Parts: sequence; C-alpha cells; structure tokens
Amino acid sequence: MEDLVAYIAKSLVNDPSQVKVRRKVTHSAVILELHVAPEDVGRIIGKDGRVANSIRALLRVADSQNNRDKRIILEIN
Repeated sequence: MEDLVAYIAKSLVNDPSQVKVRRKVTHSAVILELHVAPEDVGRIIGKDGRVANSIRALLRVADSQNNRDKRIILEIN
C-alpha cells in the first residue's frame, strides 16, 4: 500500500524527492502518513479534496482484495 501511495504522489508533485510514506498500525486501522513538500500539498489534496479522495478510494479497492479486518486511513501532512 505504501508503494501505491508513493507512486501516485510522486506522479503528482513537483518535487518527488520530498515524498515520504510512513505506516502506523493500530488495533483497528492501518494509517498511512503521506509527507510532501509544503508547496505540493495543494496538488495532493486537489480542488475540494478530489485528488485525496480518489487516492483513498484506490486504497479501499486495493485493500478489499486483501480481506483484512483493519481500515486503511490516509493522512496528508
């Protein structure tokens, strides 16, 4: 999952070297923290959050094939 988020983010931003994805696991969820350069945050979020919501939708689809009990949460920092 981290690779998918990193690939999508690097394709969208102006400075792909600043893209970092960190994974945190809790008892009920897997949290993916996406860090990008401050000037690229708007590119990741998109107008009205459409790009961020699209990335989250892709994560849900990819996760549904793994049959896990945990949710995947994307946090953009």
